Amino acid sequence: MKKRKSSIKWLFGSVVAFILLTICATIAIIQLFNAAKTTLPVPSSEQQLREEFIGEIGEVAREVADEHDLYASVMIAQASLESHFGTSGLGSEPNYNLYGIKGNYDGHSVKMKTQEDDGEGNLSTIKADFRKYPSYRASMEDYADLLASGTSWDKNMYAAAFKTNAATYKDATAALTGSYATDSRYHEKLNALIEQYDLTAYDTAATKKTVQTTFFDNVEDIAAEYNISSTLIRQWNHLTTNELKKDNQIILYINH
Repeated sequence: MKKRKSSIKWLFGSVVAFILLTICATIAIIQLFNAAKTTLPVPSSEQQLREEFIGEIGEVAREVADEHDLYASVMIAQASLESHFGTSGLGSEPNYNLYGIKGNYDGHSVKMKTQEDDGEGNLSTIKADFRKYPSYRASMEDYADLLASGTSWDKNMYAAAFKTNAATYKDATAALTGSYATDSRYHEKLNALIEQYDLTAYDTAATKKTVQTTFFDNVEDIAAEYNISSTLIRQWNHLTTNELKKDNQIILYINH
């Protein structure tokens, strides 16, 4: 009888121990899961599309701007504004005209309606021929060449927008207002985009770095560790969330 009671006690103790271990394991798993979460809000669908577009053209802008003495931040902001983040009929495939440049490119053009500002905020609709490009890179390189060559009546029309002559990106956007665009608030719109999406990060040379995530990592943690904004990390990696999975390969561009 004593042996039977001892067996029952042992079985009861084993069950209790198993239940306690299960509870502890569950709590640990929940804690680990919560550790991988982030306090950053989930990007809206609009923000996701905008960051994806910037991520698509950002490094091309960095290269082209560096070759032509321009601010990549301004190039990206202009492309985003003029093409509605790559969603306009002119800015998207198959036209790839990011900057609303009129005329033709290697004999290719597309006719589009456009609104013109008279410089006082009054808009009117006209129809014009716009250049059609084979890629976003071609559009950006042509834009840089246009700024360098100016216009037929003023070769130095955009000279003040180059880094050599513009101490800051704000000086460059101010120089493009009233020259590249007739919109009297053009510089304000560009500056707002540059600040919102941290585009000045593209204005200097950078080294590409790949980070392999652990279970605990999220965009917020990586942003804090490398002193890089969360929007840039999402741009570079086409992320739609701030949560990451174990062994994700996250691309970073570390400024020199």
